[in-house]
Amino acid sequence: MKITVRSAAEADLAALLALYRELNPDDAPLPEAAADAIWAAMAGQQGRTVLVADADGTVAGTADCVVMPNLTRGGRAILFVENVVVAGGFQRRGVGRQLMEAAVRLGESAGCYKVQLLAADDAYVHSFYEACGFKALAQGFRRYVE
Repeated sequence: MKITVRSAAEADLAALLALYRELNPDDAPLPEAAADAIWAAMAGQQGRTVLVADADGTVAGTADCVVMPNLTRGGRAILFVENVVVAGGFQRRGVGRQLMEAAVRLGESAGCYKVQLLAADDAYVHSFYEACGFKALAQGFRRYVE
């Protein structure tokens, strides 16, 4: 199986939505018009790259990356990674590792001083990110807005 990580295109939207259903199965599906509008906004956002892992023509995983400009650390930006998901049939086959390596390269090419993400409270997920070179160095906080 050949895995290629690339920037997502509009043609990948249906595959992305299917992956996100695996990530958050309790979410109501987005109406097509809303998904199209959101994708257009995301695609036009400076510093935003949605990566997809293409496994022999199938979108097998994704990671949403945002470069945030920063006035500390000598003006070096931060790359945030969100919505990382690998399709169930492609897990444990190197897809996630290649996505994370591509995210780190994206951060390096943007001059970022760190790549940061929040992970689910799951030992398997934590061991995956640690195997990719990430360290649990801080405690994350979150407040959901209704």
